Amino acid sequence: MVLPSLLIIVLVAFFPILYGIVLSLTDSTISGFGSFIGLENYTDLFQDSDFGEGLYNTVIFTVVSVALEFFIGLGIALAINRAFRGRGLVRAAVLVPWAFPTVIAAVMWRLMFQSQVGIVQYVAASLGIISEPILSSRTLLLIGVILVDVWKTTPFVALLLLAGLQTIPGEVYEAARVDGANWMQRFFRITLPLLKGAILVAVLFRTLDAYRVYDLFWVLGNRELQSLSTYVYEGVRISQLQFGPGNAAAVFIFMTAFLIALFFIRVLGMRTSVEEE
Repeated sequence: MVLPSLLIIVLVAFFPILYGIVLSLTDSTISGFGSFIGLENYTDLFQDSDFGEGLYNTVIFTVVSVALEFFIGLGIALAINRAFRGRGLVRAAVLVPWAFPTVIAAVMWRLMFQSQVGIVQYVAASLGIISEPILSSRTLLLIGVILVDVWKTTPFVALLLLAGLQTIPGEVYEAARVDGANWMQRFFRITLPLLKGAILVAVLFRTLDAYRVYDLFWVLGNRELQSLSTYVYEGVRISQLQFGPGNAAAVFIFMTAFLIALFFIRVLGMRTSVEEE
């Protein structure tokens, strides 16, 4: 039973990855497999200013959105973990943004960002927060993409953290109260240490998902604001069916995402296991 499973994993996962790496070292097109050109595609990739812009946008988007989603999601999880009247209804309402398909959510927010009929554009301009159309400024557009992602995905983070909170025994908090621990001491000495496993999962999943973001940039950015994933499709001539440069960018995304996952699992996961011991 083990061998067939391994063969399926190799065929489904590893073979496409290896094939993509091979293509990234060639000048292959739709007409056929090209000749070996070494690291030329990677050299051209790192010299392309559009790639640098896509990498910058992706890093800023990933860091800021994941940080906001974690802190807001943690606050929501702590709030709805307590017993109060209507808690079930509140929990269901919190998940509503996450239920929206990403493309539909992006189109909805793009309408609200419109300079003529957009409510977000109107309110922000009326309050003097912005002085130019959101969709015409790359900086404002990047902020808008981050806010849309935070609005949509924070419930997912809150749900994961809530699941972690519910595994913490109530007796631990009762014992801490008896010993005279205040809420801050209980939070930093009980809640956070026992929640680190859920935090690791939530932050890892969201970081990897945010790093390979495509749909939000494609719909909201309107080809003016690129991420690494939209760059693979739009900026590296995939539309002209030149597979070498496109696969070089795709391999870069895969390798950096793999290193990010390895960092979280080895470093943060190791710290969690050591502290539990």
